[in-house]
Amino acid sequence: MPFINSKVTVPLTEEKKEILKSELGKAISILGKPESYLMLGFEENYSLYFAGKKLDKGAFVSVQLFGNANSESCNKMTEKICSILKKELDIPGNAVYITYQGIKDWGWNGSNF
Repeated sequence: MPFINSKVTVPLTEEKKEILKSELGKAISILGKPESYLMLGFEENYSLYFAGKKLDKGAFVSVQLFGNANSESCNKMTEKICSILKKELDIPGNAVYITYQGIKDWGWNGSNF
């Protein structure tokens, strides 16, 4: 039951969204979660500022999941997300923030897990 929401400063074509969907779908296994429950959100052309300056290329990624992930897994996921963003959108890792949030109660299909 993970959700990855990506706010990026660049435009996203449908082709890029499909590539990101596929790559993040593979990466979610790092956190021990299946792609079959992964939900993704993309917010493109998002205004992000870092250290008082507007970023031409930057991203804020929020990863939420049912339960918790350990720090080692989150570190590996950060490395993977940064790699994907660099390869696909040319966003450098030093312009990316990623947060992780474990959720105790997660609802789906009329009830909670």
